[in-house]
Amino acid sequence: MADKNADSGAELTNFVSGLLTQMQARFQTMSNNIVTKIDDMGQKIDSLEATIAELLEQTGPSDANAGKDSS
Repeated sequence: MADKNADSGAELTNFVSGLLTQMQARFQTMSNNIVTKIDDMGQKIDSLEATIAELLEQTGPSDANAGKDSS
């Protein structure tokens, strides 16, 4: 009976260890995906900022005050 309990305990330990390994791998994959998406978003924001700065340079300072009420 002791051998059967030892075998069951070893099986449970192996099962739990396998689950933890799978969870770690999935967590790492999700973490990598999140970091990649954050990096992509950062690049898009940088590009947007550069485009806005370029548009502001093209419009010039006189156009920036054109929409203001002078009264």
